[in-house]
Amino acid sequence: MADTATTASAAAASAANTSTDAPPFQLGKPRFQQTSFYGRFRHFLDIIDPRTLFVTERRLREAVQLLEDYKHGTLRPGVTNEQLWSAQKIKQAILHPDTNEKIFMPFRMSGYIPFGTPIVVGLLLPNQTLASTVFWQWLNQSHNACVNYANRNATKPSPASKFIQGYLGAVISAVSIAVGLNVLVQKANKFTPATRLLVQRFVPFPAVGRLSCRRAPGCFSLYKALCAWQPSAWPYRWPSASSRRCQRSRRPS
Repeated sequence: MADTATTASAAAASAANTSTDAPPFQLGKPRFQQTSFYGRFRHFLDIIDPRTLFVTERRLREAVQLLEDYKHGTLRPGVTNEQLWSAQKIKQAILHPDTNEKIFMPFRMSGYIPFGTPIVVGLLLPNQTLASTVFWQWLNQSHNACVNYANRNATKPSPASKFIQGYLGAVISAVSIAVGLNVLVQKANKFTPATRLLVQRFVPFPAVGRLSCRRAPGCFSLYKALCAWQPSAWPYRWPSASSRRCQRSRRPS
């Protein structure tokens, strides 16, 4: 233990950065201070940075090797804190912490906004038919389910039936709420066409919000990810139900 601490200290010393922008590197810990909302906000922006989606395989290997060198105290001279923070950001954005395998791009935290935004746009399209309503609600819940599964706790395997049941329940609930509200709005004779169109624009929110409330007890919310995060919860993935990262953050998503 003492040797490990000594080598880590030596690596930290060799990684001294002349730039005042990069704080001293700490393996497995966030770059930004978590004692303020602004620090947590900057940390979260770092997590969802879509630029990590374009990292090459070679760059990923270099980042992993750099962190291994730091861990074992064999860091080459001249490596800066900025390079170490960047390497850690890349590794934690791409590789699953349990399996050490690459997470499929659309299901990474950094891919949630680029790949989720088209779905949100589809949910808010005006004058949707029954088929389009069902399609976009199904696609949204399918994407959420895949994100949860890709970021699951791989050290404690769960039966596939559990994920399938949750997925089917989410899809059926979302579709039922969205379709039911659309039918009610269309039958509301007191609404003018403009009012009806406006109300229909908000139909996706109850459908998606209801499912979010159901998932809340199983994982920490986006608010908690920003305001109640603690370093022991790393790797910081998008909040996913029944994940170890989620559980850690609830007893420090």
